[in-house]
Amino acid sequence: MSDLKHKILHLVQNDLDKIEVALKENLNPHIDIVSKIASHILFSGGKRLRPLLMVLSSRICDYDSNDYHTLSVIFEYLHAATLLHDDLVDEASLRRGQPVANLIWDNPTAVLAGDFLLARSLSIAAQTNRPDVIKTVAQITEYMSQGEIYQLMRRGSLDLDEEEYMEIIKCKTAVLFQGACRVGALIADTSYKKEEELSKYGFNLGIAFQMADDLLDYTLNTTTLGKEVGADLKEGKLTLPVIYSLKAAGARDRSQMQQIITNKAFSLKDFKLLIHMIHKHGGQKYTQDQAAIYVRNAKEALKIFKDSKTKQALLMLADYALVRKA
Repeated sequence: MSDLKHKILHLVQNDLDKIEVALKENLNPHIDIVSKIASHILFSGGKRLRPLLMVLSSRICDYDSNDYHTLSVIFEYLHAATLLHDDLVDEASLRRGQPVANLIWDNPTAVLAGDFLLARSLSIAAQTNRPDVIKTVAQITEYMSQGEIYQLMRRGSLDLDEEEYMEIIKCKTAVLFQGACRVGALIADTSYKKEEELSKYGFNLGIAFQMADDLLDYTLNTTTLGKEVGADLKEGKLTLPVIYSLKAAGARDRSQMQQIITNKAFSLKDFKLLIHMIHKHGGQKYTQDQAAIYVRNAKEALKIFKDSKTKQALLMLADYALVRKA
């Protein structure tokens, strides 16, 4: 995994550096506290995957301009806004190994800082003077909001099924990946076919990324994870490893798993038992296998493009989604 990560960084480090500069230069809040909160979430160690996808998607379509790193920050601002809001809704305590913003400041201020980041992303999109770009960014915010509401409505529901889970992660994660890739194609004025294939790449990568992320919650390493172990369960979120295992388990094991899941104060011993049950009933393997299918779909979508360093980076990013540790 570290070798793959090193190879990716070798190809994209210059872009990541320029994205980092653009994130700082384009924030532009009028109130200092907004800058502090936004900086707390933006510069606490994010991977910049979403803006990077926009840059690479535009480049693979032969777009070459000084403005695409600036435009790419739309997708990191959107992502950061949702994290600020999600942490409050989920009553989380840690994000990327640090206290969440609403615990450092307060709930209303953190929410409004998130609103600012959403508005800032739309303002930058408007600078393109392209209705298709603005529409794409606006639709992303709609889907992500609805995904969060859907998840909130079904929080703690033991009967959440795989179809519902897929709808939630599509709205909360995949559409942002998809939108970043689509906007990259749009600003390059590429063909409709290439735009659609890049959108497929982004969507499938987003699904795989979220599935892999959901597996990470069933580790015992808070330092690597950047949040409390078992956080998803304590927040009432049933993800695919648990959903599948509950369905596959016999009555006795299912009852035991349900007791742990419904007890937000479960012990470390209980959590280890749940992890054992997820392994026993195939939840981990099933999730890994499903994620691998979406990775293959993502890579398949890139076949329309000629070989290049940019294509190589996109292919490796798809592989990285499966093997990353944080």
